[in-house]
Amino acid sequence: MKTDRRHFLGGLLATGLIPKPTWADAGAPSYLTAAAKPDRSFVLCGVSDSFEILFEVGLPSRGHAAAAHPARPEAVAFARRPGTYAVVINCVTGEQTAQLNAPEGRHFYGHGTFSQDGNWLFTTENDYEVGRGRIGVWDVTNGYVRSGEFSSGGIGPHDIKRLPGTDTLVVANGGIDTHPESGRAKLNIPTMEPNLAYITAGHVDDVMILPSEMHKNSIRHLALSNDGAVAFGMQWQGDEAVASLVGLHRMGVQAILFEAPPEQVGIMNGYIGSIAFEQNAKTIAVTSPRGGLVQIYDAERHTLLDSFAITDVCGVAPHARGYAVTSGTGDIGNLTGNQQNLRKNSAYMWDNHLIVV
Repeated sequence: MKTDRRHFLGGLLATGLIPKPTWADAGAPSYLTAAAKPDRSFVLCGVSDSFEILFEVGLPSRGHAAAAHPARPEAVAFARRPGTYAVVINCVTGEQTAQLNAPEGRHFYGHGTFSQDGNWLFTTENDYEVGRGRIGVWDVTNGYVRSGEFSSGGIGPHDIKRLPGTDTLVVANGGIDTHPESGRAKLNIPTMEPNLAYITAGHVDDVMILPSEMHKNSIRHLALSNDGAVAFGMQWQGDEAVASLVGLHRMGVQAILFEAPPEQVGIMNGYIGSIAFEQNAKTIAVTSPRGGLVQIYDAERHTLLDSFAITDVCGVAPHARGYAVTSGTGDIGNLTGNQQNLRKNSAYMWDNHLIVV
């Protein structure tokens, strides 16, 4: 039925009877997420707020995150780092309408974001021969043509978001130098310096650098509140125990690192995979697939409130009832209060991120 509906809508688009399709024409998904299937194929799925799979579109290899166009039912699905491709998908027809290829000497980090008007796409990239981060600029209106690039403000840019209501970008520069010839090996741990960089029109407006004792805490993933607060999740590269894996920042002020008992930080195994604000921005959820745990923090007091044990959990996003979560074992559902409302979908092994549409 979904395939028939897709063909029908595709025909209407071809005849011009749907002049400007919206996300409603793709089933009004609340989330996008990549997944692997039991036959070892890879897909991008649209998911409703009741966790129905509204559509799936094939991907050429394992996906990581995606970017949803702000106006039309179009998504850019990114390969897992160090991938060199991203595909543009019409989520109504299921067609691949364009492919982005990283320039020579570059690879993507699996994340991107659109400008406020949807006319530009920004991608995090590694210029691996010189070991510096770059932001690629793609002209959406002309078929996702590469039109320029600028500095990410650091090394190893991973996640990238746009501050709400603006075209200021915030970039999680993880600080780790890598090279495709070395696989996923980390080449500069003793000297790494992660940061958050705020960038407008290619100009770095502000940079937040962690305290020196935290310089091995790679900033990887971001969540934004409606008023511009930036929550960040980190991945610890040191051998000793780390005091915090979660922080909060506003442009122009000092970062706050969240507090939790050492054993509760330790159980996350030095690894935050995804992060999200609750819809009211009063709490922040972080996931650790290595620790098999979701932790919920008070966004105002910066302290740990609760935790949920979920094997291989990683995807997390705000939901009308708490948080939506996914796992690599097929679990999908929501966390609300102190309850887990999950069901296992054996047809999908969910990848790292749930992207809000």
